Amino acid sequence: MARIDRALDWSWLPNIAQYALEQALAVQQIPAPTFSEQARAAYILDLFTEHGLAACETDAVHNVYGLLPGTNPALPGLMITAHTDTVFPADADLKTRHEGSLIYGPGLGDNSIGVGGMLGLLAALRQHDLYLPRDVWFVATTGEEGLGDLGGIKAAFSRLKDRIAYVVNLEGLAFGHIYHAGIAVRRLRITARAEGGHSWLHFGRASAVHGILRLGALITDIEPPQTPRTTFNIGKIEGGQGINVIGRDAGLWIDLRSEEPAALSALEQQVQALVRQLETPDLQFTVEVVGDRPAGRIPPDHPLVQCALAVLDRQGIQGTLEVGSTDANVPLAAGVPAVTIGITRGGNAHRADEYVEVAPVENGVRQLILLVLAAGGYTAE
Repeated sequence: MARIDRALDWSWLPNIAQYALEQALAVQQIPAPTFSEQARAAYILDLFTEHGLAACETDAVHNVYGLLPGTNPALPGLMITAHTDTVFPADADLKTRHEGSLIYGPGLGDNSIGVGGMLGLLAALRQHDLYLPRDVWFVATTGEEGLGDLGGIKAAFSRLKDRIAYVVNLEGLAFGHIYHAGIAVRRLRITARAEGGHSWLHFGRASAVHGILRLGALITDIEPPQTPRTTFNIGKIEGGQGINVIGRDAGLWIDLRSEEPAALSALEQQVQALVRQLETPDLQFTVEVVGDRPAGRIPPDHPLVQCALAVLDRQGIQGTLEVGSTDANVPLAAGVPAVTIGITRGGNAHRADEYVEVAPVENGVRQLILLVLAAGGYTAE
């Protein structure tokens, strides 16, 4: 990797970094709530085609694919991914503003700058004749956020898994961090149903709203293990028909996470036991699985992780190893080595005042290029 770094001119890097930032801003301006990423997909497909990639197309879930063929077809390829969806609705105000070295804009960090970084990598490889032995698949994925349940990467990985050896996933704000492990995530929607009635005339009847409140209170008393780290969050409560109506239906949505699948399963069983505890003939519950993200990991001494750390070290940055829930969960769970890296730093992800730092983008793009060249088998002459 050090030899590759020294062999490259890098005089073109500022222009590539600027291109990556410009594309991030262009992508951010296209609304893309989860399950509605078609417009962004069309924009990215045009760029893949303009850069001369082969096999450019979208699939049924609006993933975008493009292939940069390698010089050695016998080698399994490399997959570069960045998700296009955001947590913001289609009618969100997507205005951006510059304040000093920061740029504010909903979804800019998560994950438009990740997509921009992927496009910057593509521009660098194509414009500067950086040919790799391995095929490089560029995939802009969908359905990473919320109830998307990693649907995009699940479809893309199923399609390409027999052709790839490694995955490099991009999350815009993770610069300096290397995610080498994906945590297990289980998401449930629990619904309560009762007969309902009038708040005065039928006082004492079972209430779906009261039942959901009791269930939520019992869940909050659960003490999950700290090792392996295991968490839960009731993110949404819904239901009821009116202030003077005994609730006929109500529900809550809960997110369960753990570093280990067994601990996650035990936590889910605790929640299920509480549901059964509260059920009566007049109050019934249903539990629906609305999200299931698999777990997987590669060890810190894996060559892909070590290469990612070495790339940061070349820039004077001490990388930190992380675990989390990203598109990389899917290949990791299948035993395919994968890391998630970032393009810049920033903050307030998933908020209207989300921002990115401009200064680190150049280093973030350089990191990505070096990692892909090394993992792709590039040899400096």
